Amino acid sequence: MFHIALYEPEIAPNTGNIMRLCRNNGCSLHLIEPLGFDLEEKKLRRAGLDYADHKQVHRHADFATFQHWAANRRIFACTTKGSRLHDQVAYKSDDILLFGPETRGLPAEILNAINCDQRIRIPMRPDSRSLNLSNAVAVISYEAWRQQGFSGAC
Repeated sequence: MFHIALYEPEIAPNTGNIMRLCRNNGCSLHLIEPLGFDLEEKKLRRAGLDYADHKQVHRHADFATFQHWAANRRIFACTTKGSRLHDQVAYKSDDILLFGPETRGLPAEILNAINCDQRIRIPMRPDSRSLNLSNAVAVISYEAWRQQGFSGAC
């Protein structure tokens, strides 16, 4: 299944919601440190319904450690600066969907390290700001899963 990677997430309830989402759609969740909260934070556990203990949540000490783990997998940077719409990608089951922190998005050095064709965005009206992180993860991950025929769903 797919991998959701959160680069330096800042808001515990967002990460908790994403943990719950991953539990429901079968994605593995990767948290790239530093985190802006403690994994034992009450708000995280409430939003995640204790999915923080789920075996599909992995922590990486920094982006370099995460890249080493990612090896030859395709990484899609999910960003408002993306050159392609998220539904124009033919996803493969081991792809990584990488999201930046809530207040600043992915830094330029990470975006520049990812091929332009793998920088994707969700369409929005021109006068809008970005979506909430957990909403963006839901939109893109469910499109990727839909392309796989919702494999594993009941």
